[in-house]
Amino acid sequence: MSDPTFEVTDLRQWAYCPRVVYYQYCLPDIRPVTRLMEAGQEEHRAESGREERRSLRTYGLKVGERFFDVPLRSETLGLRGRVDLVIAIPDRRQATELVVVEYKSTEGKAGPHVKLQLTAYALMIEEAWGIPVKRGFIYHMPERKAEAVTISAALRTRVKETVAAIRATVDHERMPPPPTSRRQCAVCEFRRFCNDVV
Repeated sequence: MSDPTFEVTDLRQWAYCPRVVYYQYCLPDIRPVTRLMEAGQEEHRAESGREERRSLRTYGLKVGERFFDVPLRSETLGLRGRVDLVIAIPDRRQATELVVVEYKSTEGKAGPHVKLQLTAYALMIEEAWGIPVKRGFIYHMPERKAEAVTISAALRTRVKETVAAIRATVDHERMPPPPTSRRQCAVCEFRRFCNDVV
């Protein structure tokens, strides 16, 4: 692998189904780009415009300076990506805390795979800006609601363990087992490559 870093979204994919990450890195030419993927990217761009007009009360905050679509890279973690929103409290110059926000086009509670992605961004912005991140939010676009997520020690550890598992899989080109639940397999763009999934 020429670039020793993985995308933060790979962690989310890995927690959802590790084979998606395997196919992306070990068989990179087979990944289809679906209409659903393109629609999701467009929704994220539109949400940034709405966020500028939204009150910080959505996140239970009175003050804060917002930074949109922040590019991040961590050689320590071996990750790169773009976080949708970072809020510096009270502002970037005097910040004592940062809050990370990820937009999702899903309803209901965020799954563990989404919380893992949010935590990875929290660790990366902490490293880059030298300011602690104790919490973040998943902003569910369809419901226009923010779900609070505590950036716990357990989630921080899980990020590091997941990066290590991805690296071992990619380095050894070993296909992981299918996910325990096969519900997501019904709509997966890679289903035709998994001969052991009915």
